Amino acid sequence: MIPRKHLGFLIFAALAVLAAAFVWFGLPHDRQVKSLWIFLVKLLPFVLATEAISRLDVEWARRLRLPVLAIPAAFLVYFLYFVPKIFFFGSEVAGTREAYYDLYYHVLTLTPLIIVSLAMAFRLGGGSAGTVRRLGYGMLLLMLSGLEDLAFLTVNNHVDPAYSTIPEVWEWATHMSVFIGHAPSKYEAYAFIAVHVVLALVIFLSPQRWWESLGRRLTPKALQTRTESA
Repeated sequence: MIPRKHLGFLIFAALAVLAAAFVWFGLPHDRQVKSLWIFLVKLLPFVLATEAISRLDVEWARRLRLPVLAIPAAFLVYFLYFVPKIFFFGSEVAGTREAYYDLYYHVLTLTPLIIVSLAMAFRLGGGSAGTVRRLGYGMLLLMLSGLEDLAFLTVNNHVDPAYSTIPEVWEWATHMSVFIGHAPSKYEAYAFIAVHVVLALVIFLSPQRWWESLGRRLTPKALQTRTESA
């Protein structure tokens, strides 16, 4: 039996998911706002999600370890679906290779900012310093893993024969080649991704006391004394 105090969150969360699914799959993906009602319906998932989050019991969420589950999951929706789509559509309309590279650079610069913003929002909401470290470093590993490169190849409908199947050599993956010394083969890329994902999971699932201890070790003793006295 679900306690009554959690029902508000669960109901609004379910409604937010249903509304988002309706907007994404049931309405046209138009750039123009064609009517006030469509505009309001498209805002409904945001409103319902905001109301759900506002009703979330913080202590219950901590007991379920939701911070290290829900926040990385939300980040991965952005990073493994929307970023590959942005790159795919951007390559179609950028016009020049330089314009596409500018788009690529700006999105990849934006991504660490999103990670830091999520961590800061968690911390400002009363989250512990140790969990902030786990979220920040774990999501950074996911960003650097190459998962987005794999998602770009799999979530988009490629017509270019070079990308209609997963290439045998990932010439573009320079963030991998700087570590292994050459452009990775497909299977080297898979291994690179797997290692980073495993390390991220270790961070997310590791004991909280490790990260609190790390913070104390990285803080000068004089500053620790001042903080404790304050």
